[in-house]
Amino acid sequence: MRAARTTTAPPRSRVRAADALGVGAAGLRARLLRSALSALGIAISISALVAVLGIAASSRADLLAQLGAEGNLLTVASGQTFNGSPSPLPGTAEPMIRAIPPVLMTTAVGAVPGATVRRTAAIPPLDTGGISVLAAEPSLPSGLGTTMLHGHFLDAVSDRYPETVLGFAAARSLGIDVLTPATQVYLDGTYFAVVGIMAPTSVAPELDTAALVSFPVADSLLGLDGRPTRIYVRVDPDNVGAVAAVLPFTASPAQPEGVQVRRPSDVLVARIAAKTAFVGLFLALGAIGLLVGGVGIANTMVISVLERRGEIGLRRALGARGRHIVLQFCTESALLSAVGGLLGVGLGVLATVVVARIRGTTATMPADVPLGGFAAAMVVGALAGLYPAIRAARLAPADALRAP
Repeated sequence: MRAARTTTAPPRSRVRAADALGVGAAGLRARLLRSALSALGIAISISALVAVLGIAASSRADLLAQLGAEGNLLTVASGQTFNGSPSPLPGTAEPMIRAIPPVLMTTAVGAVPGATVRRTAAIPPLDTGGISVLAAEPSLPSGLGTTMLHGHFLDAVSDRYPETVLGFAAARSLGIDVLTPATQVYLDGTYFAVVGIMAPTSVAPELDTAALVSFPVADSLLGLDGRPTRIYVRVDPDNVGAVAAVLPFTASPAQPEGVQVRRPSDVLVARIAAKTAFVGLFLALGAIGLLVGGVGIANTMVISVLERRGEIGLRRALGARGRHIVLQFCTESALLSAVGGLLGVGLGVLATVVVARIRGTTATMPADVPLGGFAAAMVVGALAGLYPAIRAARLAPADALRAP
């Protein structure tokens, strides 16, 4: 009796991940310049996307930090006179406001109408550069949270002698970059010593274009009667709305309708909204660039398939299956995208840091931005390489071997 024959199926062919990566890397190295250009296209697109999101996040974080610091700041001002200059508040306005329980501190400035600031007396009086003159209290920098770029703010000496502090834009308009003991400006017929230059103030932009003097000097030399035209009020953050509602009646009980109460942080909120509005546009442009990069990878892979038809036919003749060919070319496309994605993420992060350094802010990069950029590169690369890979797998071995 003859024993029945048993046949065993041949083992299923497999491609290890290390082999697929090795073959894919070899294919890219054989066409190094073309591969580098394709990866560069992806890198530029990804770097643009990461940089746009990173710069927007850094700007938003900086504005939110300012918003947190200035969210409890209120300004109280009255209307204008017939000639357009600010009308003063009652002399009792600041003490009355300071007496409100949730108010943490107050500081005031008073506009000096008609006063001009020039570099020297030889400059025509009409050439003022738009610089205003404000009397200020010594507590102004601490109340607004501003810093000095050069020198110091008004002090006890400034109450007796003609000294001034310039806002950032006013100093630039007058051509004053550094301070020396001899630095002076011609302020309304009197030379004032410049003792300080303030940093830009986002919540009080009127200070950037002003020359600040003390209230006693403004009263004695410039004819100011000591009444403020604007009061800055720091309030307990939990009671900002309640204090804002009673400020007009507290500052001017006789004419509360003529008092304007504003929250400077509202300007920062508007700036955040404006910056966010342009992010979508830049992202759309970056997405278009990423699409173009994907087309470049697809074009590179199609040309590679046409050039390597003999290699594909030989692999198929030696037993490689269609899925192995698909895996080979998809691996090459994925490697191209990975290199481009990593390079693009690095360039985008670097651009964010450089821009933040130039602006003097802290660079902020959400963790999902570089990860999302790299993932987008990989998805585009996979989609771009899928069609060329399927086309290569469909080549008949005999036809591929006969290819020149």
